[in-house]
Amino acid sequence: MIADSRIDELWPLVWQGTWETVYIVAIVLTLGGVLGLLLGLALYVTRSGGLYASRATNLVLNLLVNFFRPIPFVIFIAAVQPLARVVVGTGIGNPAIIFALTLAATFGISRIVEQNLVTVDPGVIEAARSMGAGRGRIVRTVVLPEALGPLVLGYTFVFVAIVDMTAIAGVVGGGGLGNFALQYGFRQFDAVVTWTAVIIIVALVQVVQLAGNVAARRILRR
Repeated sequence: MIADSRIDELWPLVWQGTWETVYIVAIVLTLGGVLGLLLGLALYVTRSGGLYASRATNLVLNLLVNFFRPIPFVIFIAAVQPLARVVVGTGIGNPAIIFALTLAATFGISRIVEQNLVTVDPGVIEAARSMGAGRGRIVRTVVLPEALGPLVLGYTFVFVAIVDMTAIAGVVGGGGLGNFALQYGFRQFDAVVTWTAVIIIVALVQVVQLAGNVAARRILRR
């Protein structure tokens, strides 16, 4: 099996898959990260006792997140294909997978953001209020800075999850290392090709996880 491996012929596709994985994850983490942060903030500030408490708004936002978040990603891709055609002009390929991943990441990140913001000491917020700080200023200068360390770890976790979800890209004709491993490794019974892709993915995840841990540690020590 090892002797018959085609890995020497496939190195250009390995690097292409690596690049596709990196840029897909980078775009998704940027777009989904910003949208998820905004949605998570909205969930946090509209909850009971929040800075902009609104039971109706919070109920609607929770229903929205809870509806989309549990859907398995392979089903989610198929479900949002019609919408992808409207927004990005196609239901297949990397644009479609980026669109689907961004939506899925937005709902997942929003819950992570909310959970981390809830851990901020209410006493710190009340102290800022007693000093005359407005609600928007409290969010920018108190809530987000206080939760920054855990948020960095949360986004690091999301990075790993997005890399994992890119393996499903082949369902809609997308690229990346996951699709490469399935197409040229698993389906052709080439263990060397499969494990080459696995090792590159693991190395990429380890580097980002280490960077996230170091950044979070430094923020928490401030």
